[in-house]
Amino acid sequence: MAGRTGRRLAVRLLIGLALFLVAVGLAAAFLGPRLPFGGDRVAVIPIEGVITDARDVIEQLSRYRDLSSVKAVVLRINSPGGAVAPSQEIYQEILKFRRETGKPVVASLGSVAASGGYYIAAAADRIVANPGSITGSIGVILQIPNIGGLLQKVGIKTTVIKAGENKDLGSITRDLTDAERQILQGVMDDVHGQFIEAVATARRLDRARVEPLADGRIFSGRQALGLGLVDELGDLPDAILRAGKLVGIAGRPKVIQERRRRFSLWDLVTESLGPILPAGGTTPTITIQYLWQ
Repeated sequence: MAGRTGRRLAVRLLIGLALFLVAVGLAAAFLGPRLPFGGDRVAVIPIEGVITDARDVIEQLSRYRDLSSVKAVVLRINSPGGAVAPSQEIYQEILKFRRETGKPVVASLGSVAASGGYYIAAAADRIVANPGSITGSIGVILQIPNIGGLLQKVGIKTTVIKAGENKDLGSITRDLTDAERQILQGVMDDVHGQFIEAVATARRLDRARVEPLADGRIFSGRQALGLGLVDELGDLPDAILRAGKLVGIAGRPKVIQERRRRFSLWDLVTESLGPILPAGGTTPTITIQYLWQ
């Protein structure tokens, strides 16, 4: 009887140990090698490549919103920008995160943080750029290829049946009419104005000061500092240190960062086709971009 009881106890202990190891494994998969056990932390959220979707960044901000050990967030931006709506969604979510949690957000600009990448950075409390970071590119771009000649060469014809004169506006099988070009330019001007307004509001700059900088040109990090587009020069460790100082963490803060998902062949395909793929989809389309090319 005693032997049977001992075996049952051993089995229960093994099951408990297995469940504990599974829990630790799941935590490690979520949080990476640095677990948030003990002490205040600075969370680092990477934003890399062409921006086609906002969900990943928003989900990370949501998790860090309720994690009491996370006192500040650093956005590590290495992106030439991307689709307009996801860039705006991330921008708004950062402002909301700051407003509702009181946790400061610092943007760290990597090699490139231009156009939509800068749009996102502007929402942070402070922007830290390397002297040679490529940033700015406050502008909007829309590219419409015309494959009509190619289709004609291979004997393919397209038939368009529409209700509404401008329903096939932006068709890739023909040239734009003057009226269509005027319509699209109006949309572009409006979206461009939204970019300027977002930068002016978040950076507390007069719109008249931003407008001359918003012709799509790029700036080095050092140039951007002189223009008031960034707050200081430094690398990622400097940005983490700055975030820690904003919340009173003494010395170099402990860092928490989610484990990176492995880069797949499909990621390479979607990265390359980012400018012509809609967010979350695989059907080519024509999209207005906050994108430096």
